[in-house]
Parts: sequence; structure tokens; C-alpha cells
Amino acid sequence: MKSQEALTEPSAPTREEEQAEVIRRLEEDIIFGRFAPGSRLVEDTLMTRYSASRHFVRQALFQLERQGIVLREKNIGATVRFYSAEEVRQIYEVREMLTRQAALMIALPAPASLIAQLSELQRQYCARADAQDLRGIHEANDAFHVALFSACGNPYLVRSLQDYMNLTLPMRAKESRRQGRTGAIPPPARTDDRAVEGPRQLGAGATLRRSHAVQQVGLSRPHRRG
Repeated sequence: MKSQEALTEPSAPTREEEQAEVIRRLEEDIIFGRFAPGSRLVEDTLMTRYSASRHFVRQALFQLERQGIVLREKNIGATVRFYSAEEVRQIYEVREMLTRQAALMIALPAPASLIAQLSELQRQYCARADAQDLRGIHEANDAFHVALFSACGNPYLVRSLQDYMNLTLPMRAKESRRQGRTGAIPPPARTDDRAVEGPRQLGAGATLRRSHAVQQVGLSRPHRRG
């Protein structure tokens, strides 16, 4: 009996898993506006909040600094990155150019496997939105866009897009705080079956531009996805 119980006991998380969990929780607190743009990120406070060592907290701050989410300054410490209106405009200009290029490179009509993958990710997104699962919404949203952009066939372009998706996290934090004051998150659209079917249907239409066809896949989002 003891040997059976020993076999079913969950194994302790590895150091890598513990580190990843601290990064995930800090990122989540920023995304959902618990730490607003410009907020100081004090190591001792984070250690208590996440029951983590100083080493793990510092590594999380370094990781999010590399992603452009956290800013570290001498004599000030770490803060949630704050962008001016002009910086936001510039970031979204670059992201728009990258998104458009990826869209233009997606071969049409899209393969059935891509249609099925995007359909399933959209289903997951809607389910998590219905459950008001903010973390799940964020993960499903990013997974949807990475899957879509990966169809362009250029991993370097996809990586650049992911970098700019990360840069918008503090901006999403501001939106999350606004939504938290005004009520629940808006529901996802229920009439988007054509969105994931778009490439197959529109591929035969020579009069439609490829970028518009890919917008039908998912670039025109059910609601304000990041």
C-alpha cells in the first residue's frame, strides 16, 4: 500500500518549473492590470506575493525586461513599462507592417489542417471568455495568432511578431484595468464560422486580395484581442 501511495504522489516541481511559474504569475499580474503601467516592482514584495526566492524574482524581472514589459533603471529599480501615446502608435505601426507581410505570405487556399487548428483555438477562446478566464483568454488569443502567422512559413517573421505582441502587454494591462472598472469582459462573437473557413472559400476568388482573405481567417478579431 505504501509503495502504491508513493507512486501516486506528485513529484516536486523542478527549479525550471518553479522559475517558469514565477515568470507566468508576474506576467499575468501585469497583463491583467494588477500592476499598472509605471508601477514599481519591489523584489521583497514580489517574493512575498509569489512565495519565491530573490533569485527567482530577479530572473523573472530580467526575462520580462528582455520582452520589453519591465523597465529597470539605476536608482529606481524595476517598473512596469509605460509607453507614451507616440510610442504606442509607433509600436502598432511596426506590428501592422509585420502582420500584413505575414498575411500576404500565407498560401491560399489554406490547408484543412490550418482551418481545423484555428477553429479549435477559436472554440477554446470562446469557452474561456464565457468562463471569464482571463489567463485562458490571453493564452488562447496568443496561440490563435501564432498559429495563424506561422502559416506564413517564415519563423523569423513569426518571432518578430511575437516580440511585438509582447511589447503590447503593458497596453493590454491598461485596457484590463479599464474593463475591470466598467464590468465583465465583452463576449466573443458567435458568427465567426466564416472567419476560419475564409481561406478555403476565398482562395477561389481571384478578385479578392490575399491579405483580405487572411483577415477573414482571424485578423479581424472577435473582439479586442491583443
